[in-house]
Amino acid sequence: MLTDEAKIKVEAGKGGDGIVTFDKIKMALGPTGGRGGNGGSVYFEGVADIFALNKYRHLKDHYAEDGKKGRANRSDGPAGKDLFLTVPIGTVIQSLETKESLEITEVGQKILAAKGGIGGRGNFYFRSSKNTTPEEFEEGRPGEEFNFSLELRLIADVGLIGLPSAGKSSLLNELTSANAKVGAYHFTTLEPNLGAMDDFIIADIPGLIEGASSGKGLGIKFLRHIQRTKILVHCLSLESNNILKDYEIIRKELSSYNTELLKKKELVLLTKSDLVSPKDLKKKIKEIKTKIKQDVLPISIHNFEEIEAFKKKLSTLLSK
Repeated sequence: MLTDEAKIKVEAGKGGDGIVTFDKIKMALGPTGGRGGNGGSVYFEGVADIFALNKYRHLKDHYAEDGKKGRANRSDGPAGKDLFLTVPIGTVIQSLETKESLEITEVGQKILAAKGGIGGRGNFYFRSSKNTTPEEFEEGRPGEEFNFSLELRLIADVGLIGLPSAGKSSLLNELTSANAKVGAYHFTTLEPNLGAMDDFIIADIPGLIEGASSGKGLGIKFLRHIQRTKILVHCLSLESNNILKDYEIIRKELSSYNTELLKKKELVLLTKSDLVSPKDLKKKIKEIKTKIKQDVLPISIHNFEEIEAFKKKLSTLLSK
């Protein structure tokens, strides 16, 4: 199951305390207490795995290692290890305290989440001509502590959208090596599925219904994933009694969620073309193109020529 949002707490490590020690060599009894090691910091790091947020569903608190105490002979204590929290690329990270938002957009990108505390000074650092045997030392400072919300917004070249049972998952499986679940019932897809076709990433967005932008069905949970796609491919099933109405339902939900979505490149697919006669198919294509003024292609996962025509059209649109 894909987790695409989570709230977590992170706490950087505390700095180690300085210590009080003195040189044991005769005639050299000066202070030698070293500084404590700095506490480990916490970083977010981008990875390609879109399921990377799953581990935060139940594990909410994350701590970097504390620095160790200072040592004798003016030696610093070991620093605490930094903690790296992996998140998928496309994750928006917002501090719940400051409301500042940052985004992970590349694999390997690192963002500092909480800085480790500085280690305290040992008594060596308090020596002076008037105080040759200081017994002062500093405690290490606490690390930073923050609460974050993590929200994944998928980054894909193509988004397959449409009402439930429009054939999106089957098409994704045919075009790519994805193994999306397919079933003869609504909401078979409960999470986005990704697949690669040549150098392009295709996302199968779970079926939307009328009222999705206000929370019905799967609600707005997956509408946000459509924002990152370059091209929207509307899948309209030829099993429908009113294809144009289906198209308008989806367009209305996109507009209600974010009007900018209507400005994206668009391609309309009439899926399950093998279920109608060639004569009826030609008639429906002409009727729909007249109404919506968009590129319209028929497609069936059982028709090689239609699959190839779609792939060629998609590649042309993406290259632009």
